[in-house]
Amino acid sequence: MKIVMAASECVPFVKVGGLADVVGSLPKALKAKRHDVRIVIPKYRKIDDAKFGLRTLPCRLLIPVGDRYEDVTVKEGTIGQGIPVYFIENDNYFNRPEVYRTQDGDYPDNRERFIFFSRAVLETCKALNFQPDIIHCHDWQTGIIPAYLKTIYNFDGFYCNTATVYTIHNIAYQGMFDADTVALAGFPWAEFTWNKLEYYGKFNFMKAGLIYADVISTVSPSYAQEIQREGEGRGMEGILRSRTNDVSGILNGIDYSEWNPVSDPHIAAHFSMEDSKGKAACKADLQQQCKLPLCPDTLLLGAVSRLDPQKGYDLLGKVLPRILSKNVQVVILGSGDRDLQDIIRSLAGKYPARMSVHFEFNDPLAHKIYAGADAFLMPSRFEPCGLGQMIALAYGAIPIVNKTGGLADTIVNFEEKKGTGNGFVFFPAQPAELRFAIERACKTYRDKKRWSTIMTNAFKSDFSWKIAVNKYARLYKKASEKRSAKGTAYHPPIP
Repeated sequence: MKIVMAASECVPFVKVGGLADVVGSLPKALKAKRHDVRIVIPKYRKIDDAKFGLRTLPCRLLIPVGDRYEDVTVKEGTIGQGIPVYFIENDNYFNRPEVYRTQDGDYPDNRERFIFFSRAVLETCKALNFQPDIIHCHDWQTGIIPAYLKTIYNFDGFYCNTATVYTIHNIAYQGMFDADTVALAGFPWAEFTWNKLEYYGKFNFMKAGLIYADVISTVSPSYAQEIQREGEGRGMEGILRSRTNDVSGILNGIDYSEWNPVSDPHIAAHFSMEDSKGKAACKADLQQQCKLPLCPDTLLLGAVSRLDPQKGYDLLGKVLPRILSKNVQVVILGSGDRDLQDIIRSLAGKYPARMSVHFEFNDPLAHKIYAGADAFLMPSRFEPCGLGQMIALAYGAIPIVNKTGGLADTIVNFEEKKGTGNGFVFFPAQPAELRFAIERACKTYRDKKRWSTIMTNAFKSDFSWKIAVNKYARLYKKASEKRSAKGTAYHPPIP
């Protein structure tokens, strides 16, 4: 198949969250299955042309946004084995310090930025004469692409056989804006009804994707079920239930060529399940870099995450004072909510010999944390999939997780008597439950034989893309068949 990945992030070019990892790795797995896949993302200021060898293509486009037109320059780079990546360049929208927001809040024109990007994706395909069988759209930023194909582009012969797949990476972020977004995006006002684009008087990008896409996916089987329950779908549960036969949960994979302790260039020593001695050197290196005492027998807890209540850092802030009074060290890498940063910074100041925090994006340090940590904290209140726990398993860092979404699908609670399980699972998301899980990890760590068992279980866990890519291939086929059956006629679901 000919596939276009339309997304707002993609590693190694730009990353805010797990979306970037998926968009940067799934195409490689698809290419290995002989699909012709292309990626389209915005050209942000953070993306260095020289570093990635980008070249400007000989096409300039004009994209309508409301009553005016904006220029597009298209640049091209590659990832993997020659997979083309097209960059939509417009200084007015993307030449900014950050991707979506500053610490003071979202960019006020985000709706314009991603209206522009969504139309530019479609016009770029036409300009390059790449006629896709599938456009795979990710998260709210590209939710209106399926709506465009079923409305404005409905009788455009170039897209007559193009089907759409819409993937929800996090249903909490929906792209909700005022009703005049309809005109700004160029949709007919006839589409602004309760069963199409309108959502309680507002325009909702994610709802557009859920209504108009041929099929819908999300990033783990458990999350696909959770978001259809009352109160857990952030208002979208009715639509999702009405399309339940079109909703699939496909667990993300990770790129083991990047996350592999046998070959990782960022870590102090290489190690594996067969020979894990190098992990001790990685732990010492992490302690030294983070100015913590070199204590090989102290349980070292690592965390790499956005600091946000969704990620459970308010829970962690409540339990850390008691945990840090024990024989434990903690290293946290991430940024986000200012109040949570202040709480964590205060604790680090109070326990400088036990806690080190880094409020930044630092990829080499992230690798060192995965390699050097004994256990990995992911106390998320909800987690669509999560990649951190999968990466941690590859490095023998034992995840401590809440039983939700993708965490529930990937981490099995350790049973001491049976020697089964690859992590420590708690539920519900309450401080006492999290504290108990960490204390269980501390107790198990002191028993070297049991800790060796759980580390072996972790190393044996396999979350490569080889299973997920076949499921996506079947999903693409299903989307194409649905598109062929409907032709140009479109009948929205009744939520």
